[in-house]
Amino acid sequence: MKKSILNPCRVRRINGGFSFIPHKFLTEGFYGCLSNEEKSLYMFLVLASDNNGLSYYSDKSICAYTGLAHEIYSLARDRLIKKDLIEYNGRVFQVLELPFHPPGAKLISKLVQQIGKRI
Repeated sequence: MKKSILNPCRVRRINGGFSFIPHKFLTEGFYGCLSNEEKSLYMFLVLASDNNGLSYYSDKSICAYTGLAHEIYSLARDRLIKKDLIEYNGRVFQVLELPFHPPGAKLISKLVQQIGKRI
């Protein structure tokens, strides 16, 4: 497919801040394994982080920006940590390089194999 820029005056560029999500996040199943709350928090942390993935926003500020209640935010944060997508030391967040496989990929693969054997 030949691609062409639709609006050459508005091509995205990295100016000042630094944010990106690798295409692998979508195409290799990371996006699909997150709840809406986890997606919201992860997106915020990506947007708020520097080139090392570090973000210093407080819990209160994150809840205000994302619209998540503190309890929901805490659950989403803990799930993202468990899924090996972020680190948090109680003060600073780090968005991590994506792991080799999305969280739960091995379990899903085994389930698909089991279902395939039954068909």
